[in-house]
Amino acid sequence: MFKLSTLAAAVFAASAVLSAQAGEVEVLHYWTSGGEAKSVAELKKIMQAQGHTWKDFAVAGGGGDNAATALKSRVVSGNPPAAAQIKGPAIQEWAAEGVLGNLDAVAKAEKWDSLLPKVVADVMKFKGNYVAAPVNVHRVNFVWANPEVLKKAGVAGMPKTYDEFFAAADKIKAAGLIPVAHGGQNWQDFTTFESVVLGVGGAKFYNDALVKLDAKAIGSDTMKKSLETFRKIKSYTDAAAPGRDWNLATAMVMQGKAGFQFMGDWAKGEFLAAGKVPGKDFLCAAAPGTSTAYTFNVDSFAMFKLKAGDAQKAQADLAGAIMSPAFQEVFNLNKGSIPVRLNMKMDKFDDCAKLSSKDFVDTAKTGSLVPSVAHGMAIKPAAEGAIKDVVSQFWNDDKVTVADAMKKIATAAATK
Repeated sequence: MFKLSTLAAAVFAASAVLSAQAGEVEVLHYWTSGGEAKSVAELKKIMQAQGHTWKDFAVAGGGGDNAATALKSRVVSGNPPAAAQIKGPAIQEWAAEGVLGNLDAVAKAEKWDSLLPKVVADVMKFKGNYVAAPVNVHRVNFVWANPEVLKKAGVAGMPKTYDEFFAAADKIKAAGLIPVAHGGQNWQDFTTFESVVLGVGGAKFYNDALVKLDAKAIGSDTMKKSLETFRKIKSYTDAAAPGRDWNLATAMVMQGKAGFQFMGDWAKGEFLAAGKVPGKDFLCAAAPGTSTAYTFNVDSFAMFKLKAGDAQKAQADLAGAIMSPAFQEVFNLNKGSIPVRLNMKMDKFDDCAKLSSKDFVDTAKTGSLVPSVAHGMAIKPAAEGAIKDVVSQFWNDDKVTVADAMKKIATAAATK
C-alpha cells in the first residue's frame, strides 16, 4: 500500500466508498520541476485515494511546446491521454476538432458556474459546455521591488502611477543602480507592454485593443500614449538585458542590483525559494495604474474523449479533484499562484497572494478581470505571435516610431 499524504487521506476519508468503477487516468503535463512536480504528486495521491490508477505523461521543457507536440501525435494516432495541460484559446481549437470530452455533469454537480468568474469559465467552455478544468490563477500585472534599493534611492513606497514610477526610476538611476530589471524574450516585453496598456487605458481599452483587436482602439491616442510610456520604461533598463531569462532579472532585484521588475506572480516563487519574506525582503504591487484591474493567466487541464466507462469515471473524478478546495489550496501554495475558486480561504497564503486573491474577486465583479495576451489567454496563437514580434521590435529598435508600431500592430492583429 502506498502512503497517503494528509491531503489525500482527507479526500479518502471524505469518500463514502471507493469507486466501483476504478479506472486509469493518463495525464499529460509539463510540470516537472520543484513546486510544480510536488503539486502534481498531490493530484496523483487524490486519484489513488479514490481507487484510480495514475499514469504520468510528463514532457519537460519548451514552456509546453514539447508537450503540445507530443499531444498532437497521440491524438492523431487515435490514442489521446485522459487529460492534457492546455490553456486559453488553444482549448477551443482542440474542442473544435471534436476530440474533447464534456465535463458538464461534474461541473453542474460541483456548481462550477458559481465558483468561477464568468470570464474564466468561458475559457474552459466550448459552445457553452465545460471541456477543461482550471487549476490556478497567476496575476500578470504585478511589479516587484527591492525595499533596500528604494530606501537607498529615497523612494517612499511602491509607485501607483507612471508619473510616480518614472520619478522613482530617476532616483534609483541617480543612486547608481538599475531602475528596471528586464530580460530578452518577446513574452517578457509583452508582459510589460500589456501592463502599461492596462495602466494607461484601463480595462475596457485593454479589452478593445488587445483582446477584441479593434482597429479604432489600436490606432487611438491612448495606444500612442501606451507605446510612449512603454518606450520610456525601456530607457531605465540595462544594456545587458537582451537575451536574459526572466528569473535572472528577478535575481537582479533580489540581490539589490535593480529596483523594479514587471513580471507575473511566478516571480514570487524565486524570492520565496531564496528564503525571502514578502513585505520585508521584497515588495509586490499592481503595476502602476492597474490596482483596480487584473490580467490573469490560468493553467488548466482539457479532458479528451474516452471510450471505456471506467476511464470516463476516472476522468470525471480527476476534474472534480482539480477543482476541490483541498487540491486548489495545496497546489497553489506550492506553485506561488492563487486558487481559481472564488470562495477559498487564504489563511495559509502570503501577503502577495492575499492581495492577488482580493483583487481577483473584486475585479471579477467589476468587469476589470481581463485575460493576459502575453501568456496565451486571450487571442489566437497566430495573431498573438505576430503582435508580440511587433512590440519586441519596437522595444529593441529606437528607429521604429510610435506611428510605425501602431500600423504594424494593426496589421499583425489581422493575422489569421
